[in-house]
Amino acid sequence: MSFELSEDHEQFRRTVRDFAEKEIAPHAAQWDRDHHFPVDVVRKMGSLGLFGLTAPEQYGGADGDFTSLCVAIEEIGRVDQSLGITLEAGVGLGINPILTFGTDEQKDTWLPDLVEGQKLAGFGLTEPGAGSDAGATKTKAELVDGEWVINGSKQFITNSGSEMTSLVTVTARTGEREDGRAEISTIIVPSGTEGFTAEKAYDKLGWHASDTHPLSFSDARVPESHLLGERGRGFAQFLATLDDGRVAIAALAVGCIQACLDLSLQYAGERTTFGVPIGRKQGVAFQIADLEVMLAASRQLTYQAAWMKDAGKPAKEFKHAAAIAKLYATESAVTATRIATQVFGGYGFMEEYAVARFYRDAKVLEIGEGTSEVQRMLIARGLGLPVE
Repeated sequence: MSFELSEDHEQFRRTVRDFAEKEIAPHAAQWDRDHHFPVDVVRKMGSLGLFGLTAPEQYGGADGDFTSLCVAIEEIGRVDQSLGITLEAGVGLGINPILTFGTDEQKDTWLPDLVEGQKLAGFGLTEPGAGSDAGATKTKAELVDGEWVINGSKQFITNSGSEMTSLVTVTARTGEREDGRAEISTIIVPSGTEGFTAEKAYDKLGWHASDTHPLSFSDARVPESHLLGERGRGFAQFLATLDDGRVAIAALAVGCIQACLDLSLQYAGERTTFGVPIGRKQGVAFQIADLEVMLAASRQLTYQAAWMKDAGKPAKEFKHAAAIAKLYATESAVTATRIATQVFGGYGFMEEYAVARFYRDAKVLEIGEGTSEVQRMLIARGLGLPVE
């Protein structure tokens, strides 16, 4: 069975690649050095329609397929992983929860600006003691006189504190179930809400040009109508959101591997030792061949999973494919950056070369939207193993 992209997808790829090479690539290194979130370029991505690819036309979207979004994330990530994750999180963690679980009023209120890419939304899940163990959430929301009163904190939240951020959706304990477990719900908290603070941006190893903050809530009040989806279903909503996100992160990893291959090929043809290009040396050529293998396998797994999403395959099958794609592509991306840096030798250790930036950016791919350990657990469970 072939998962070759259609000509429409390939034409779209060329459009996004042209935009990325003209509008992003020349500035990516400087943004990285300055830890600068380029609002103007993110809005240009919105004007190109990238944030609205999968949204319905009634909210200003293209009503397109998930595969197109993966193509866009790959091509943006090929030149700058920071803006690749900005797009991935803007759609997967910002737009999708509201689109999937929101009321008509919530969709009408929030989606048009998000779909247009003029505003961004964050997804407040992770806490100091509750990341992969989302059931350990400590943030609480109490219903008082028709308002949710929220107290707690979140960490590592993308697109949560920029001048473009219009809201964050927050998971919180809203009660207790009959079996004694916490009732987890999701609540929309607009930016500027009194008691809600996006703290100082993190000083990160990589993704310097993306917007990431810890969040705090101190008696932050929002109307009862800001409950997103059914009360007590926040954990299930989070899991459904992450299935799509894992494939999108895999697409970001594919862009990283492609960049490593492109950069290594160019350098191996230009750099000479002992009078010949280093690409003629088996030690270098074989490493670059390994990059091609990892790229081909990662791309196939990623777009197979995207195709399953678009084809409406059973959720259990898609979840399994998403975990496989995310695990393989992200771990391959980390390896690819190590190989590319080795090909460049001493120059690979210098920040003036893009491979150094990709090296720093890649590691978090194995962590965000479900660690590699979580993916292995999901894959094992999909095989029928009772993994705890």
